[in-house]
Amino acid sequence: MIVLGIESSCDETGIALYDTEKGLLSHALYSQIALHAEYGGVVPELASRDHIRRIVPLLEQAFGEASVVPGDVGAIAYTQGPGLAGALLVGSSVASSIGMALGKPLVGVHHLEGHLLSPLLAEKPPVFPFVALLVSGGHTQLMKVEGVGRYELLGETLDDAAGEAFDKSAKLLGLAYPGGPEISKLAEAGRPGIFRLPRPMLHSRDLNFSFSGLKTAVLTTLGKEKTRENGQTKADIACAFVDAIVEVLATKCLAALRQTKLDQLVVAGGVGANRQLRDALGRMAAQKHFRVFYPELEFCTDNGAMIAFAGAMRLKQDPGAAHYDYGFTVRPRWPLEELAAG
Repeated sequence: MIVLGIESSCDETGIALYDTEKGLLSHALYSQIALHAEYGGVVPELASRDHIRRIVPLLEQAFGEASVVPGDVGAIAYTQGPGLAGALLVGSSVASSIGMALGKPLVGVHHLEGHLLSPLLAEKPPVFPFVALLVSGGHTQLMKVEGVGRYELLGETLDDAAGEAFDKSAKLLGLAYPGGPEISKLAEAGRPGIFRLPRPMLHSRDLNFSFSGLKTAVLTTLGKEKTRENGQTKADIACAFVDAIVEVLATKCLAALRQTKLDQLVVAGGVGANRQLRDALGRMAAQKHFRVFYPELEFCTDNGAMIAFAGAMRLKQDPGAAHYDYGFTVRPRWPLEELAAG
């Protein structure tokens, strides 16, 4: 069966076609980074309007690349939540319209489940069970994953997510939006050990996170050092920031593996593309004898492929998950742990 996937939860419009026998047939993606850059962050109304402009051309692109026609689709998966309400409604309405026109069933997909399962699209995927670190602009969570829909929350951020801390600290350093990749790039020019920033909750004896204080520490250090004209000092602060956040994430991941007695770690979400985090986890994996899995780099950010795949996995596990209710239903707030396996 071919599943059409539609992603529109925030500032990327993604379309993909996944064949349950042949694998991923095509995917098309448009990022709104340039649109939101002058505002220093995502503007929800602009995001929704841009999804409307981009989604039909992307549908045409994906079908053209896959050499299939809409009638070949067996089901339509769309991001039902969480995310920006207006943006989600664009994807939901398009999915419902296509489903109604073709008489095809729909399946609403949890955005984070899409990220969580995206490493299974890789050539050498993990196998259940595993520990997953979901780390992005809006989420930092550790989950025990025993199968599709079988998720246990082990720990999560109590305030800012890791991606938020990256973006906010980058803004304090005067870097362009989106700040995460920019601060990581600047950190490569920094000198390790010049500054030491706090490692929030590193020794908390649980698997929760807190990153708002780290952002405040960057602001305080900037004020003390008067770095407006000193590029090297800014790079040193960026290096200290990245070192701190990577140490916390890596240490908590190791603690989660020990607690669950598992030896596979999946890292998913936009921050999962961070080179420093990957290097640190790679070194730790070699020393502590566990394996780390990532999505392909093109699937770290929001994309339609992960939604099509997650929808296909849901339908394989429970064909009853498909429905013919073509009303526009979205869930801007939707805890991942609420998902049930069929």
